[in-house]
Amino acid sequence: MTLNLLDTSNWLPLDGLAPGFDANKAGTVQDLAGQNFTVCTDSGTMAFSFDDEEVQWSAAGHSGTAPYEAFAVAGQLYYAQWHSPVEPDLAVSLVLDLTHGRALYVGASLGQASHGSPAVQHEFRPGTLDSYPVSGAPIGESTSLIGRRVEWVYSESHAYEHIYLSPTWYTWQCLAGPERGLADTDANTVLQVRPGIFVFTWREKVIPCGSVTIADHRDVNAIRSHGSLFGWDESGTTPVHFTFGAHGRLISITHHGPGLNPAAAAPSA
Repeated sequence: MTLNLLDTSNWLPLDGLAPGFDANKAGTVQDLAGQNFTVCTDSGTMAFSFDDEEVQWSAAGHSGTAPYEAFAVAGQLYYAQWHSPVEPDLAVSLVLDLTHGRALYVGASLGQASHGSPAVQHEFRPGTLDSYPVSGAPIGESTSLIGRRVEWVYSESHAYEHIYLSPTWYTWQCLAGPERGLADTDANTVLQVRPGIFVFTWREKVIPCGSVTIADHRDVNAIRSHGSLFGWDESGTTPVHFTFGAHGRLISITHHGPGLNPAAAAPSA
């Protein structure tokens, strides 16, 4: 019997995706261990202290101690990720650019989806690192991915493609794996950390989950990403959180006609 792909009740829950999905995850690093970071933002300061296994943090109205994973994205550029043990509806991503003295906090809050609002919401707080020389452009929203179509391979059996449509939307399609044939268009936010390196986040409306990733697109034939997924299990009562990684390559770039580029600002009402 052919599965009805249009019936979203048949779609795999987040905890059903996890086995094997993280096969291409990069190895973690201990580079942050023994270091303390103070991030200065427009809304105040945030503090992070890392040891070999745990991070102590106080940021965006949240604090605690949690096991963490850290990944080396590029020279002196790190992505750290953890799930709060005291607030199970909170997962934290922290990007630290030690070369340029900049940082980005992304708080993922898990709730219940409603009309027009997915289950996961992301809070973005860019800032600068106290006691580090600051250089380069601030971390901020970017339209540089719009028009690109990228193939992502997460394991020998999991592959997807992303089409970056606009500042608000992207389309994904599963090319291999248990979700093969499924596709949807979901909300996204993209921020540039360094030229060619982007934080890409998405919030799904069918499966109650969201993701925070960082990807190095500088070599379009050898793109590398690191990320985490956060959402509800099949019962809708227990948070699921795991990290992953992928190898990507640029398939194509769409070039729109004059005045039709979705990256351009929409006209005022």
